[in-house]
Amino acid sequence: MHTLFGNSPLPRYIEVAKLLRQRIVRGQWKIGDRLPSLEELAKEFDVARVTAKQAVDQLTQEGLVSPQQGRGTFVTSLPDERRLRTVTTMGELADLYRDSQPQLLNLEEASTAPVLEEGDGKLADKYFFMRRVHSLEGQPYCLISIHVDDRIFRKAPNRMREELVIPLMMSMPDVTIARAHQSMTIGTADVEEAGLLQIPVNSPVALVRRVFNDPDDTVIYLAEVIYRGDFVRLEMVMSP
Repeated sequence: MHTLFGNSPLPRYIEVAKLLRQRIVRGQWKIGDRLPSLEELAKEFDVARVTAKQAVDQLTQEGLVSPQQGRGTFVTSLPDERRLRTVTTMGELADLYRDSQPQLLNLEEASTAPVLEEGDGKLADKYFFMRRVHSLEGQPYCLISIHVDDRIFRKAPNRMREELVIPLMMSMPDVTIARAHQSMTIGTADVEEAGLLQIPVNSPVALVRRVFNDPDDTVIYLAEVIYRGDFVRLEMVMSP
């Protein structure tokens, strides 16, 4: 077992590249800063020099660093900041969707009911199920499974298939969201999820579960969303 990376199935250079990238994201290394030498990186992360070089080459391909002959390797740009912040109110959720224009790839459709948890509410008579991938500028960032009350889906089936479901529901004058709640847990991507999100297997992901209820407590929308870990930013307002 490696002293730093344990039994991780990821290639060592990818693990090292992730740590180096994090240092740039967090501002530990700023634009213009020189990275430690390959020998220093190899010693710090307990890997071979060739592994350290592969990690730096990965960041070079991403445009984050640039090697300069005889001088070393320097940070030249910051990682893409296309991040999705977590939200805690319906107003914030509406703003989030107004600010994003993702591309949608529909994977599956069916007429299946969701599995409810205690406190979710009561089942509608029928649901329409969709599973799809959301992408920004060609980069997939979440895999989402959606159950919508079939009565609502039938109001605009084509738009439901082609648009973001939440803002569409919120725009319908005869649809009332009386209660909404969500939970988030941290997990890792399995083989299928990793392939769809274009990330290595076992990469960190955020698992978000959203439930909307109408005035009689019927669940009219339930979504289970798997976000790439590098596309999520958690912000919390703390009272003094």
